[in-house]
Amino acid sequence: MKKNKIEFSDDVCYSKTLKMKLYLKLTLTCACSIAGIAAFVTGITFGVVHFKNSSGQGGFDSNTSSHISTEIFSGEDIPVQPEYNDSGLSYISYRVKKGDMIGFIADEFGVTQDTIISVNNIHASRLIQIGQYLKIPSMPGILYAVREDGETVESISKKYNVDAQKCSSVNNLGLSEKLSAGKSLFVPYAELDWVTRQEINGDLFTKPLKTRRFYYSSMFGWRTSPFDSSKRTFHGGIDMACAKGTPIYAALPGVVSVCGDNAIYGKYVIVSHHSGYKTLYGHMNEILVRKGQFVDTNTMVGRVGSTGMSTGPHLHFTVYKNGRSINPANLWK
Repeated sequence: MKKNKIEFSDDVCYSKTLKMKLYLKLTLTCACSIAGIAAFVTGITFGVVHFKNSSGQGGFDSNTSSHISTEIFSGEDIPVQPEYNDSGLSYISYRVKKGDMIGFIADEFGVTQDTIISVNNIHASRLIQIGQYLKIPSMPGILYAVREDGETVESISKKYNVDAQKCSSVNNLGLSEKLSAGKSLFVPYAELDWVTRQEINGDLFTKPLKTRRFYYSSMFGWRTSPFDSSKRTFHGGIDMACAKGTPIYAALPGVVSVCGDNAIYGKYVIVSHHSGYKTLYGHMNEILVRKGQFVDTNTMVGRVGSTGMSTGPHLHFTVYKNGRSINPANLWK
């Protein structure tokens, strides 16, 4: 009978710092070829074992499975080096444990925080949960969603200043192939832009009230109407109740685009920011800026009041991203 050999598949990602305390020895007594047996080390999928005989032939069925035996050995720490396959992309699954942070996990697997954040669609990096499973790719990079029809691997690679040929190979796409909006592709060695990173870290905005003497009287989302308890309405912002006259500051640098007064928001200000953001400050007692004025987080835009449809002194604060209201609580710490 020809002797078999054990190989790990080429496209498995090996952790840069993972150390094996236990390893699995598999002994074959028959000629066979098995794909898809996973080896686990402390709950992490470490690799996929392939068995081949010297001729590369053979099949696996229920009759040969009984000839495979296993032995567990205690061993010294064995540092395992990462092995990337630039012509393809593979993922392993990692279960978050107590004390984990995205930065620590990224270092362990030789990727970047941006990689883990984008691949797992994480919107608040501080909110990963114990027991949550994360996908870890076999190389650093980010997952990119095509924003408009007609984008190509070449144009996307240029945007992120990365190797277009590598990006093409990893995604099995032509350099000039026109892509449809919404399609996702992995961009090797790319990094998230500053704004996206700040959004995810909850560092993009500052609270418009610097005082601690306020409370959230109504949060973002569906609620019972404060004016008619028989109705439920969608609240597109956050209400911050505090004393009349409390200073209100811009939550992000930008330019004042509207200073107005209407029956709903009373006296209000809208500030336009970068990356499609706008902020609205409503029910003010006094407006302290003018249209076209540049403001930053130290600029007082007005004072808290109860103008418009209001049940008492508070700031109604709304954040818009590309015309849609989003939850401000996800954008600050």
